[in-house]
Amino acid sequence: MRAAEEAAVLPLADRLPLHSVEDTTYDGVPVRVYGSTTDAVIVYIHGGAFFLGSLETHDHVARELAVATGLRVVAVDYRRAPEAAYPAGLDDCYAVVRSITKDGGSVALVGDSSGGNFAAAVAAMALDDGLAGITHQVLLYPSLDLDFDESRYGSLVENAVGHGLETAGLKPFNAFYVDSGADPALPSVSPIKRTDLTGLPPALVVTAEHDPLRDEGELYGRRLQEAGVDATVSRYAGAGHGFVQFLGSDPRFHRVYDEIATFLS
Repeated sequence: MRAAEEAAVLPLADRLPLHSVEDTTYDGVPVRVYGSTTDAVIVYIHGGAFFLGSLETHDHVARELAVATGLRVVAVDYRRAPEAAYPAGLDDCYAVVRSITKDGGSVALVGDSSGGNFAAAVAAMALDDGLAGITHQVLLYPSLDLDFDESRYGSLVENAVGHGLETAGLKPFNAFYVDSGADPALPSVSPIKRTDLTGLPPALVVTAEHDPLRDEGELYGRRLQEAGVDATVSRYAGAGHGFVQFLGSDPRFHRVYDEIATFLS
């Protein structure tokens, strides 16, 4: 599956040009840095069901974020399951954020799908640790509940088949990540399990109408609002899971980048 995904990567000539793209490391974690130095930084965490996705497969997303927002984007090349199960990838993302904020930098977290899981978990970890500097979180069709039950959310039934990501695949995909024996009910594994959301950074939760994960994302957004967090839930009608990654073949939803830019401004 990884080979097929990498083979479908958008050619470099078709990606948005940027004057500066650099591969480096932050606190020992490989990252790719896009754009000029700015006071605020987007830490972008790609999706891929915890075992797919890479800097290359989501390079065009990071470029779009940099152009739309005018901010420097740091994309994290975190360790993937099953070779590195929970909490390896999460720890990598947190290390990158910590390395930026320790010197007074501010971070907006942006993550899609499983990357949205990491973004939400990192925001909570930082709050618990007293780590300042995370100003926003953008969760794009996030995977927030790995304590799997096919009937827990209506969208798992409504969008079970026919829209790309299928409900039947979620449990085995998630198993790669929790192969370490981690309890799926832990909030660091399933951020929606966190009982107290007070004090988390402002959030934009983007969901897709035809996504099995739609309802858990929208529930999390409502719970953030109920906890007093400045949170916006934005459902994209007609969209399926992963639509941000595949805008090249379906540009109808390109406005998502404008929405992100407005939220972060």
